Amino acid sequence: MRTTILLFALLISSAISAQSNFSEGPYDQLIIRGATLINGNGAPPIGPVDIVIEGNTIARVQVVGYPGVAINPDRRPQLQAGGKEIDASGMYVLPGFVDMHGHIGGTSQGAEPDYVFKLWMSHGITTVREPSGRGVDFTLDLKKKSAANSIVAPRILAYTGFGQGHDGPISTPEQAREWVRENARKGADGIKFFGAPPEIMQAALEENKKLGLRSACHHAQMDVARWNVLNSARAGLTSMEHWYGLPEALFEDRTVQDYPLDYNYANEQHRFEQAGNLWQQAADPYSEHWNAVMKELLDLDFTLDPTFNIYEASRDLHRARRAEWHEDYTLPSLWRFYAPSKVSHGSYWHYWGTEQEVAWKENYRLWMTFINEYKNRGGRVTAGSDSGFIYQLYGFAYVRELELLREAGFHPLEVIRAATFNGAEALGMSDKIGTVAVGKLADLVLVGENPLENLKVLYGTGAIKLTEDNEVVRVGGVRYTIKDGIIYDAPALLADVKRQVDEAKARENFQLKQPGKE
Repeated sequence: MRTTILLFALLISSAISAQSNFSEGPYDQLIIRGATLINGNGAPPIGPVDIVIEGNTIARVQVVGYPGVAINPDRRPQLQAGGKEIDASGMYVLPGFVDMHGHIGGTSQGAEPDYVFKLWMSHGITTVREPSGRGVDFTLDLKKKSAANSIVAPRILAYTGFGQGHDGPISTPEQAREWVRENARKGADGIKFFGAPPEIMQAALEENKKLGLRSACHHAQMDVARWNVLNSARAGLTSMEHWYGLPEALFEDRTVQDYPLDYNYANEQHRFEQAGNLWQQAADPYSEHWNAVMKELLDLDFTLDPTFNIYEASRDLHRARRAEWHEDYTLPSLWRFYAPSKVSHGSYWHYWGTEQEVAWKENYRLWMTFINEYKNRGGRVTAGSDSGFIYQLYGFAYVRELELLREAGFHPLEVIRAATFNGAEALGMSDKIGTVAVGKLADLVLVGENPLENLKVLYGTGAIKLTEDNEVVRVGGVRYTIKDGIIYDAPALLADVKRQVDEAKARENFQLKQPGKE
């Protein structure tokens, strides 16, 4: 017994030591001085501000001057003995980002948690909802370690895949209800559904709602003809993932997708190619039925988590495949998983061409129209990435999601709100995170450039800029990610990811090559 306790203590000590290479704190008092605040509540930027953090909590947010005017030191909060200051003059501070759809790696991808977590944290992501992964026990163990800050990781919310761990398929409403109760007893935060027979979905969602837990659903094609987004929302689902199930709720002249007669759902190219035609089969934007579906979802206080980025390769394969971060930060195993394959999920590049991309561009136009109007009418839209598939890399893909929300019509301040406050509210955590406010947890992002002017400055690789001296430079990248009052050096985290990738390449004598090239 004594040996076990000593081993456990050594493991914890090792984890804390590993964390300390990239972080410092928390402090009894930490003051971030002179930053411009971009809050998650939709308010315009204001600064300079000083933010006082005590332990893991924001204790004071004070405007200390005016732009271009020297700050009077008498107006500033005073640093206590043993306190820590960050000179954030010229920097921008935002609430920590919330990724509403973050898988903690995967065995098929060869992506382990430490790799994924550092990519997330280096991009300012301090909270992640995992919508199904390697099992509730695996995720809850990481959640516990993150809460104790014994590992470098965002705070984690575990949404168990419906039926995961059950002995065989769930085939009755009572089995569904019992599984939901057991999932709650284990300590899960919610459930991720993929669809099921209507009576099973109804029972599970009702039971989950009764227990006060939240839920998400990817309405997979195998069940969506009988149970779409409206059915789920009426039964108590709190958020939908991607867009599956929404066009089906918008059908006016059909009840099933217009599948080709040789379609096979197990064929990944069939699945994703035909998905690119789906929005064109739905009701026209702003039509009577389109408006009625939107109104009902709004009345139900339903959350849309579109994850635009994860399908972007469908409309521009070359762009996604040649993204510059792959060279330094994508593991060899992950690159192989992305490559054209008949067995890897999302690797549907059997013969992807112009016609498919044109269809997907129209798909995006119609999809984005619905999402933007939902936001305009007061609906909650969040930011999620679903990385680890389809050439989308953890952290980097989240920033791309923010850019795509901007493309959909969101003002940059609405983009930040989707990434912060809306995510916190959807998770039932808006009293703790989502804005920079007194009494909330000290989850913050500090960046040296204005992300409202250019969201690309949030990428770990920064943004390209030409100086007045005609020199091409890189600017931006998150400088510090603060979680629970602990200061993380974002570039150092990203450098450690590169080290992991370089070591994997050396072990395997691997060179990143485009598919089909020797």
